[in-house]
Amino acid sequence: MLYPHGLFSVRRFGVTAAFTLLEVLVTVTIVIALCGIALRGTHRAGQVSRATRARAELAVLAVALEEYRRVCGDYPRTNDLARFLQSLIGHRGPRDEVTGLRSFIEVSRFTFDRPVDPFSDATVAVVDPWGQPYRYIYKTQTPWDNPSYLLFSVGSDGRDSATLLTGGFADSAPAENADNLYANSTR
Repeated sequence: MLYPHGLFSVRRFGVTAAFTLLEVLVTVTIVIALCGIALRGTHRAGQVSRATRARAELAVLAVALEEYRRVCGDYPRTNDLARFLQSLIGHRGPRDEVTGLRSFIEVSRFTFDRPVDPFSDATVAVVDPWGQPYRYIYKTQTPWDNPSYLLFSVGSDGRDSATLLTGGFADSAPAENADNLYANSTR
């Protein structure tokens, strides 16, 4: 109820105490600004957490690829993300041949693009913390001068410039690749 002396008037002992409309608006504005700052900080912390998790998962996948190479003699030659995963769980050899190897990764530690068992569904891909499939490329162009593979997350923006530099090297110049996280890099 509005009283002539201001908003939210209270009368005690013959004295009226009240907040003016301006005071209420200033208070609400300050509270909204503080909420905005807190939400931005929370969003930023969430992005940092996802990037940290992506780096950890990329490191695990890189170790699995090195073990795969040690056992099979080469990395999986593919850019198909489902075949990449099938290689890491021991179902495919370097040249896409069917194998009966043990799994090189603990699948329960990863998230997949669909909630199915990757051992029984050969079309599943492993995804990063933003829900985008990890990218893997190895010897898919000639010449391939890169002594290793490319394994990366497209990062929080979900965008990637699919072009490679001559020889099979990552091109970090396009703006789409600015937030990509690479397995064999400190970026």
